[in-house]
Amino acid sequence: MRSKSIYLLVLMILIVLTQCEKSQKKEVRPNFIVFIADDVSWDDLSVYGNRFVKTPNIDSLSSEGLVFKNMYLTTSSCSPSRNSIITGRYPHNTGAPELHSEPPMEMTTVAETLKKGGYYTGLSGKFHMGDYARRGFDLINEDRKLNGPGGEDQWVKTLEDRPKDQPFFMWYASYDAHRSWGKNNYTGTHDPAALTPPEYLVNDDPTKQDLVNYYDEIRRFDHSIGEVVATLKKQKVYENTFIIVMADNGRPFPHSKTRLNDQGVKTPFVLTYKKDNIRGETKSLVSAIDIAPTILEYAQLEISENYQGKSFKQLLLNPKTPFRNYVFAEHNWHDYEAHERMVRSRDFMYIENNRIQFAQRGPLDAINSDSYASLLNLMESGEISEIQKEIFLSPRPKREFYEVEKDIFQRENLIGEKSHQEEIKHLESILEKWKTETGDSQPDEITKDWYEKRPGPDDAPNSLKTPAHGIRGEFPGASKNATQINNKGPF
Repeated sequence: MRSKSIYLLVLMILIVLTQCEKSQKKEVRPNFIVFIADDVSWDDLSVYGNRFVKTPNIDSLSSEGLVFKNMYLTTSSCSPSRNSIITGRYPHNTGAPELHSEPPMEMTTVAETLKKGGYYTGLSGKFHMGDYARRGFDLINEDRKLNGPGGEDQWVKTLEDRPKDQPFFMWYASYDAHRSWGKNNYTGTHDPAALTPPEYLVNDDPTKQDLVNYYDEIRRFDHSIGEVVATLKKQKVYENTFIIVMADNGRPFPHSKTRLNDQGVKTPFVLTYKKDNIRGETKSLVSAIDIAPTILEYAQLEISENYQGKSFKQLLLNPKTPFRNYVFAEHNWHDYEAHERMVRSRDFMYIENNRIQFAQRGPLDAINSDSYASLLNLMESGEISEIQKEIFLSPRPKREFYEVEKDIFQRENLIGEKSHQEEIKHLESILEKWKTETGDSQPDEITKDWYEKRPGPDDAPNSLKTPAHGIRGEFPGASKNATQINNKGPF
C-alpha cells in the first residue's frame, strides 16, 4: 500500500509539473514590430510587381510570410491614418479626421493596451499622432537629428537596449519616402533611363527623376528593415516576432496621396510570423482598423469595445478565408477643403464626393513637385491625355463607381452604366449605413483651403497661404459625438 501511495504521489507531482510547463509555454507571447513607411503606394514595392524599385529585404520577409493584396487604409492622409491604425478606429471616430489634428486625451492606443499588459513599448522615427498616444510608449525616439534623414537610425539601438525580460512592441515609423527628397546612401540605386512613369504622370526627364528620388528613399527604408531583421536573428527572437510592413498613405504624387482610389488608400502589407508558419498571399478585404485587434489577440489581451476593427487571426491561419464584405475610407481636409467617402466590396468601389466644385490635384507637397509641373505644362499646352487631365477636372463627379478587378487604377467611372445600377444602389446604401452607425457627418462649415493651388517650392513664401490659413472648421463626426461611438459599421 505504501509503495502504491508513493507511486500516486509521484504521478501527481509529474502531472502538476507538466501543467506548470504547459502554462509557462503558454505565457511566451510574441513580440511585435510595425514598420510604417511615409507616403508609399501599394504597388511601389517589388513584391507587388514593381519592376523598377529594389526592395530585397521586404521581398525576403514576404517569402517567409503573407502578402495582403487588399489591405485598405481608412484615409490617405498621414496623421489621421496613423491615429486610425494605432487606435483601431475610423478617422472621424478618433476625433482627429484632419491632417495635423489630435485625438482627445481619453483615446486609447494598441500600444497603451500592450504596455498595461506587460509589454515593453517603443516608438522610433516619425511620431505625428498626438499627446494622447505618448502614454502608450515606454520609449519615444523622435529627435530628427538622432533619427537621421530617413528616421531609421535608432531602430537597431532600441532593440539592443530594450529590457530582455519582457515581450516588446516596436512602432518603427520612417520619414521615407515623404518629400522633399535629399541625398542618401542609396541615391542613384534606380536608373531614370530604365523607368517608365505610370500613365497618369508625364513621361519626361523631370518626372522620371522625381520618381527615382522617391524609389531611392524606399530603398533606404528597405535597408533599415533588413538591419532590424538581422538584429532579431542575432538575438534569437526573429521566429517569435510578429512583423508588419506597411505605409500610412499613397505616394506623394498627383493622382495618389489624399485620394480614395487604390493609389491612395490601398497599402502594401507584408506580415511575417515564423512561429505560426504564416505563408502565401491573401486577396481577402482587410481594413487598417483590424490591425490593432489582431495584435491584441496574439498578445492574449482583451480586445475592448473601443476597437472598431476585428482580429484577422483566422485569416492568417487560412489565407483563403473571406474576411470582410466591405472596407471604408474617408478624405477630409489635408491642405485643402475636402469631404469624400468610399466603400469597396470584393468586386466594386463606390466613391462619394461632397465638394465637387474643387479639382482633386493632390496635397501641397504633390502640387509643389516636378511631376505636377510637367502635368501643368501639358495642360496649358493642350497636349495632356484624359487620364493625366483628371486631376484638373472641375466640377468633379458627385459619384464614382469602378469595377476594381478589371480596372485596377480606377480609370473608367461606370456610374451611368445601366447594368451596374443595382450594385451602385447597394453600395450607396451600405455607405449610408456606415455613416449612420459610426456617427459620420458632413458639416456645413468644414476647414477651408490653407494654400493656393499653384506650384511653388516646399518652403513657399507666405503669399501662397490663403486668408483661411490656420483656421479650423467643424470636424466630421463632431456633431454626433463620434469619439464616443464604438459601432463597427457594416462588416
